[in-house]
Amino acid sequence: MQKQCVLVVDDDKDIVNAIAINLEKEGYQALRAYDGLQALEILNSRTVHLIILDVMMPRLDGLSATLRIREQRNIPIIVLSAKSEDTDKILGLSMGADDYVTKPFNAAELLARVRSHLRRYMTLGDVNAKQRSNILQSGGLSFDVESRVLSVDGEPVRLTATETGIVELLMRHPGRIFPAEEIYERVWREEAYRVENTVMVHIRRIREKIEINPKEPKYLKVVWGIGYKIEKY
Repeated sequence: MQKQCVLVVDDDKDIVNAIAINLEKEGYQALRAYDGLQALEILNSRTVHLIILDVMMPRLDGLSATLRIREQRNIPIIVLSAKSEDTDKILGLSMGADDYVTKPFNAAELLARVRSHLRRYMTLGDVNAKQRSNILQSGGLSFDVESRVLSVDGEPVRLTATETGIVELLMRHPGRIFPAEEIYERVWREEAYRVENTVMVHIRRIREKIEINPKEPKYLKVVWGIGYKIEKY
Protein backbone atom coordinates (compact mmCIF):
# COMPACT_ATOMS: atom_id res chain seq x y z
CA MET A 1 0.00 0.00 0.00
CA GLN A 2 1.40 3.38 -1.02
CA LYS A 3 2.23 5.70 1.85
CA GLN A 4 0.38 9.00 2.05
CA CYS A 5 2.79 11.77 1.12
CA VAL A 6 3.12 15.10 2.94
CA LEU A 7 5.17 18.01 1.56
CA VAL A 8 6.71 20.20 4.29
CA VAL A 9 7.70 23.71 3.18
CA ASP A 10 9.58 26.20 5.38
CA ASP A 11 12.75 28.23 4.94
CA ASP A 12 13.87 27.06 8.41
CA LYS A 13 15.48 23.68 7.69
CA ASP A 14 15.38 22.67 11.35
CA ILE A 15 11.60 23.08 11.42
CA VAL A 16 11.23 21.15 8.16
CA ASN A 17 13.37 18.29 9.44
CA ALA A 18 11.60 18.14 12.79
CA ILE A 19 8.15 17.98 11.16
CA ALA A 20 9.33 15.48 8.54
CA ILE A 21 10.83 13.16 11.17
CA ASN A 22 7.57 13.19 13.15
CA LEU A 23 5.57 12.47 9.99
CA GLU A 24 7.85 9.57 9.06
CA LYS A 25 7.50 8.10 12.56
CA GLU A 26 3.72 8.12 11.97
CA GLY A 27 4.14 6.18 8.74
CA TYR A 28 3.86 9.02 6.24
CA GLN A 29 6.26 9.80 3.43
CA ALA A 30 7.69 13.30 3.94
CA LEU A 31 9.07 15.52 1.19
CA ARG A 32 11.04 18.68 2.01
CA ALA A 33 11.08 22.12 0.36
CA TYR A 34 12.46 25.45 1.55
CA ASP A 35 10.51 28.04 -0.43
CA GLY A 36 7.31 28.31 -2.44
CA LEU A 37 8.90 27.86 -5.85
CA GLN A 38 10.66 24.68 -4.81
CA ALA A 39 7.35 23.41 -3.44
CA LEU A 40 5.64 24.01 -6.80
CA GLU A 41 8.44 22.16 -8.60
CA ILE A 42 7.98 19.13 -6.34
CA LEU A 43 4.19 19.19 -6.83
CA ASN A 44 4.69 19.04 -10.59
CA SER A 45 6.81 15.91 -10.36
CA ARG A 46 5.56 13.97 -7.31
CA THR A 47 2.25 12.72 -5.94
CA VAL A 48 1.48 14.73 -2.78
CA HIS A 49 -1.59 14.27 -0.57
CA LEU A 50 -1.15 17.20 1.86
CA ILE A 51 1.05 20.29 2.22
CA ILE A 52 2.32 21.98 5.38
CA LEU A 53 3.33 25.45 4.27
CA ASP A 54 5.02 28.35 6.06
CA VAL A 55 3.85 31.89 5.25
CA MET A 56 7.08 33.90 5.36
CA MET A 57 9.55 32.44 2.83
CA PRO A 58 11.96 33.77 0.20
CA ARG A 59 11.31 33.70 -3.58
CA LEU A 60 7.62 32.81 -3.20
CA ASP A 61 5.77 33.21 0.09
CA GLY A 62 3.29 30.69 1.42
CA LEU A 63 0.09 32.60 0.64
CA SER A 64 1.16 33.27 -2.94
CA ALA A 65 2.12 29.62 -3.31
CA THR A 66 -1.30 28.63 -1.97
CA LEU A 67 -3.01 30.70 -4.66
CA ARG A 68 -0.87 29.04 -7.35
CA ILE A 69 -1.56 25.56 -5.99
CA ARG A 70 -5.31 26.18 -5.83
CA GLU A 71 -5.38 26.98 -9.55
CA GLN A 72 -4.86 23.29 -10.28
CA ARG A 73 -5.04 21.19 -7.11
CA ASN A 74 -7.47 20.57 -4.26
CA ILE A 75 -5.12 18.81 -1.85
CA PRO A 76 -5.29 19.95 1.80
CA ILE A 77 -3.01 22.84 2.77
CA ILE A 78 -2.07 23.59 6.38
CA VAL A 79 -0.49 27.03 6.73
CA LEU A 80 2.13 27.73 9.41
CA SER A 81 2.62 31.28 10.64
CA ALA A 82 4.18 33.18 13.51
CA LYS A 83 1.22 35.58 13.36
CA SER A 84 -1.76 34.67 15.52
CA GLU A 85 -4.17 37.51 14.74
CA ASP A 86 -7.59 36.47 13.43
CA THR A 87 -7.14 38.72 10.38
CA ASP A 88 -4.06 36.75 9.32
CA LYS A 89 -5.88 33.47 9.86
CA ILE A 90 -8.87 34.61 7.82
CA LEU A 91 -6.56 35.85 5.04
CA GLY A 92 -4.83 32.49 4.85
CA LEU A 93 -8.11 30.59 4.72
CA SER A 94 -9.53 33.02 2.16
CA MET A 95 -6.61 32.36 -0.16
CA GLY A 96 -7.32 28.64 -0.19
CA ALA A 97 -5.74 27.10 2.91
CA ASP A 98 -7.70 24.42 4.75
CA ASP A 99 -6.19 25.06 8.16
CA TYR A 100 -3.94 27.51 10.01
CA VAL A 101 -1.45 26.64 12.76
CA THR A 102 0.38 29.29 14.76
CA LYS A 103 4.08 28.99 15.63
CA PRO A 104 5.32 27.76 17.99
CA PHE A 105 3.06 24.75 17.53
CA ASN A 106 2.54 21.52 19.41
CA ALA A 107 3.87 18.61 17.32
CA ALA A 108 1.12 16.25 18.47
CA GLU A 109 -1.56 18.78 17.55
CA LEU A 110 -0.05 19.32 14.10
CA LEU A 111 0.02 15.55 13.49
CA ALA A 112 -3.61 15.30 14.61
CA ARG A 113 -4.57 17.98 12.08
CA VAL A 114 -2.61 16.17 9.36
CA ARG A 115 -4.46 12.92 10.12
CA SER A 116 -7.82 14.70 10.11
CA HIS A 117 -7.28 16.48 6.79
CA LEU A 118 -5.84 13.41 5.09
CA ARG A 119 -8.75 11.28 6.27
CA ARG A 120 -11.21 13.80 4.88
CA TYR A 121 -9.31 14.25 1.62
CA MET A 122 -8.97 10.52 1.02
CA THR A 123 -12.72 9.99 1.54
CA LEU A 124 -14.28 13.26 0.37
CA GLY A 125 -11.74 14.53 -2.12
CA ASP A 126 -10.75 13.16 -5.51
CA VAL A 127 -8.79 10.25 -4.03
CA ASN A 128 -10.59 6.93 -3.45
CA ALA A 129 -14.01 8.55 -3.74
CA LYS A 130 -16.80 6.27 -2.59
CA GLN A 131 -18.78 4.81 -5.44
CA ARG A 132 -22.25 6.25 -4.95
CA SER A 133 -24.49 7.10 -7.88
CA ASN A 134 -27.11 9.41 -6.37
CA ILE A 135 -27.40 13.06 -7.37
CA LEU A 136 -28.25 15.79 -4.85
CA GLN A 137 -30.25 18.59 -6.47
CA SER A 138 -31.40 22.04 -5.37
CA GLY A 139 -32.48 24.38 -8.14
CA GLY A 140 -29.50 24.89 -10.43
CA LEU A 141 -27.15 23.16 -7.99
CA SER A 142 -26.35 19.51 -8.72
CA PHE A 143 -23.92 17.47 -6.63
CA ASP A 144 -22.85 14.07 -7.92
CA VAL A 145 -21.68 12.17 -4.84
CA GLU A 146 -20.11 9.46 -7.01
CA SER A 147 -17.82 11.75 -8.98
CA ARG A 148 -17.56 14.36 -6.17
CA VAL A 149 -18.47 17.13 -8.61
CA LEU A 150 -20.73 20.10 -7.90
CA SER A 151 -22.30 21.75 -10.94
CA VAL A 152 -24.07 25.10 -11.16
CA ASP A 153 -26.48 25.30 -14.09
CA GLY A 154 -24.58 22.41 -15.68
CA GLU A 155 -21.12 23.95 -15.21
CA PRO A 156 -18.75 22.01 -12.90
CA VAL A 157 -17.25 23.92 -9.98
CA ARG A 158 -13.81 23.18 -8.53
CA LEU A 159 -14.03 22.58 -4.77
CA THR A 160 -11.44 21.70 -2.16
CA ALA A 161 -11.99 18.57 -0.07
CA THR A 162 -13.21 20.69 2.85
CA GLU A 163 -15.60 22.65 0.65
CA THR A 164 -16.85 19.37 -0.80
CA GLY A 165 -17.68 18.10 2.67
CA ILE A 166 -19.60 21.25 3.57
CA VAL A 167 -21.54 21.25 0.29
CA GLU A 168 -22.51 17.60 0.61
CA LEU A 169 -23.62 18.03 4.23
CA LEU A 170 -25.83 21.02 3.41
CA MET A 171 -27.20 19.56 0.18
CA ARG A 172 -28.18 16.30 1.87
CA HIS A 173 -30.43 18.40 4.14
CA PRO A 174 -31.76 21.29 2.00
CA GLY A 175 -33.52 23.92 4.06
CA ARG A 176 -32.05 22.73 7.33
CA ILE A 177 -29.98 25.30 9.26
CA PHE A 178 -26.63 24.00 10.52
CA PRO A 179 -24.79 25.90 13.28
CA ALA A 180 -21.11 26.53 12.53
CA GLU A 181 -20.13 24.20 15.37
CA GLU A 182 -22.09 21.29 13.89
CA ILE A 183 -20.69 21.89 10.41
CA TYR A 184 -17.17 21.87 11.85
CA GLU A 185 -17.67 18.70 13.90
CA ARG A 186 -19.29 16.79 11.03
CA VAL A 187 -16.92 17.93 8.27
CA TRP A 188 -13.63 18.37 10.15
CA ARG A 189 -14.51 15.45 12.48
CA GLU A 190 -13.08 17.28 15.44
CA GLU A 191 -14.55 18.91 18.51
CA ALA A 192 -15.56 22.49 17.73
CA TYR A 193 -14.03 25.34 19.71
CA ARG A 194 -14.24 28.95 18.51
CA VAL A 195 -14.71 27.81 14.91
CA GLU A 196 -17.11 30.48 13.59
CA ASN A 197 -14.43 32.34 11.61
CA THR A 198 -13.05 29.14 10.09
CA VAL A 199 -16.45 27.95 8.90
CA MET A 200 -17.44 31.45 7.76
CA VAL A 201 -14.39 31.75 5.50
CA HIS A 202 -15.10 28.39 3.83
CA ILE A 203 -18.75 29.35 3.34
CA ARG A 204 -17.65 32.61 1.73
CA ARG A 205 -15.30 30.77 -0.62
CA ILE A 206 -18.06 28.37 -1.67
CA ARG A 207 -20.41 31.31 -2.30
CA GLU A 208 -17.84 32.98 -4.52
CA LYS A 209 -17.76 29.83 -6.63
CA ILE A 210 -21.49 29.10 -6.91
CA GLU A 211 -23.35 32.42 -6.64
CA ILE A 212 -23.82 35.00 -9.38
CA ASN A 213 -23.76 37.69 -6.67
CA PRO A 214 -22.17 36.32 -3.48
CA LYS A 215 -23.45 39.33 -1.51
CA GLU A 216 -27.02 38.37 -2.40
CA PRO A 217 -26.82 34.58 -2.45
CA LYS A 218 -29.53 32.45 -4.01
CA TYR A 219 -28.41 29.08 -2.69
CA LEU A 220 -26.04 29.25 0.29
CA LYS A 221 -27.73 31.35 2.96
CA VAL A 222 -26.75 32.55 6.42
CA VAL A 223 -29.41 32.69 9.11
CA TRP A 224 -27.97 35.27 11.46
CA GLY A 225 -27.31 34.00 14.95
CA ILE A 226 -28.14 30.41 13.99
CA GLY A 227 -26.09 29.05 11.12
CA TYR A 228 -26.01 28.18 7.42
CA LYS A 229 -28.21 26.34 4.95
CA ILE A 230 -28.64 25.41 1.31
CA GLU A 231 -31.96 26.83 0.16
CA LYS A 232 -34.54 24.20 -0.81
CA TYR A 233 -35.90 24.50 -4.36
